[in-house]
Amino acid sequence: MTPQDRTDHSAGILLVDDMEDNLIALEAVLASLNEPLVRARSGEDAMKALLRQRFAVVLLDVRMPGMDGFETAAHIKRLDQTKDVPIIFLTGTDADAGYAFRGYATGAADYLTKPFDPWVLRAKVSVFLDLHRKTRQLENLLARQRAHGERVNSLLSTLEKQLSQDSPDLSEARIQIRDLQKLMSGENRT
Repeated sequence: MTPQDRTDHSAGILLVDDMEDNLIALEAVLASLNEPLVRARSGEDAMKALLRQRFAVVLLDVRMPGMDGFETAAHIKRLDQTKDVPIIFLTGTDADAGYAFRGYATGAADYLTKPFDPWVLRAKVSVFLDLHRKTRQLENLLARQRAHGERVNSLLSTLEKQLSQDSPDLSEARIQIRDLQKLMSGENRT
């Protein structure tokens, strides 16, 4: 799937952790949400996955070999196609305020320490899934409205051409059509 194909309502959840046991635990906690769960074992794998498909949320481990969670989050937030994807950091490190601050500073939506409460994690992920779905619905509605406006403008333009060819006495109708076209295109906002 290319980034241009990333317009459907499916809301994958990207699970990023270098430890197999942690990925299995996350899958068990989130399976009841009935959304695609995609694994990534490193920051590099996470970036590849993010460029292939759209995700509603990323659950990101802090400590990983190579590119750690903070570096991965910074890369996610730098790219136009991924900058709005919410990130929840999950870490087994001590509840060090410096780590939490660093997580939020990189653009994380939340920061949880392991072991985490499965009900809390599922609830937080559910919120992001719902937000993702509503955002996609709004984008589709806006696209339909734009297409409708373009169609109306095209019809009005055609009608104006026909009116100008049929009779020179219809100048008032042409003025009204132009005013309507301006209104439809947003030029006549008050």
